[in-house]
Amino acid sequence: MIKDIGALKVKEIKDVVTKEIDHMYVSKDIVNVEKLISILSEDGRSAVKALKVKCDKEITKLQNEIERVKKLYEFDINHNNGLIIAGVDEVGRGPLAGPIVGAAVVLDYSSLKANDLILGINDSKKIKESERERLFDQIIKECVDYKIVGIDNLTIDNNGISWCNNEIFKNAILGLNVKPEKVLCDGYCIKNFNVENEAVIKGDTKSAAIACASIIAKVYRDRMMKEYSEKYPEYDFHNNVGYGTQKHIEALREHGYTDIHRKSFIKNLLNL
Repeated sequence: MIKDIGALKVKEIKDVVTKEIDHMYVSKDIVNVEKLISILSEDGRSAVKALKVKCDKEITKLQNEIERVKKLYEFDINHNNGLIIAGVDEVGRGPLAGPIVGAAVVLDYSSLKANDLILGINDSKKIKESERERLFDQIIKECVDYKIVGIDNLTIDNNGISWCNNEIFKNAILGLNVKPEKVLCDGYCIKNFNVENEAVIKGDTKSAAIACASIIAKVYRDRMMKEYSEKYPEYDFHNNVGYGTQKHIEALREHGYTDIHRKSFIKNLLNL
């Protein structure tokens, strides 16, 4: 912490501010930054005043994020009725290539203190790739249990994407070691399944467990498609992860389909 602020250059103060803000987000404790704001208030330099404003904004940002994520956990708690609960989600319904991937997550709801929340969780599509990667590791480490499963393009062609979506939910839940007594599903109830489950529309923005499932399923599938990109570089899987971008469609028309393409999805494009 700064002792004699007047003796420091603005750059040195800025370095201290950056370090303390970074630590605040790790510790989820605002005390040190509040103390820093008090010290910064003693300096009349405009650049230092701007750093004080930055600290204030970052404290508010962290507090708002804690409250937002707490609501996601509270949503789950309010729907579990004392039962062991899991959230399940999928990614990959719409791509022209690759599998559909589902994930199920069981979280610990015993404490809603800031340090026990996984901050940043949300609909995976709303999160930057680098942040999804970081959250993937944190979720895997801190959740009670998780399971990631996939269904390949051939099965999608043979059985249809709706059947596969239902099956992926079932397989993810059945693969958990901690058996849930109730499941929150993103968008769809699980059919022909003997575990109580509830569909939550836009569940990855409402439920902590569904949001976590959305993130780990998304990261897992994206990594898989980037590996396929090395085998099939013409199709730009590294960037489109199998979705029907213009570059992907042009590659299909020029080179034809690969063994990971969903023929049922591209038959009109290639007159199959």
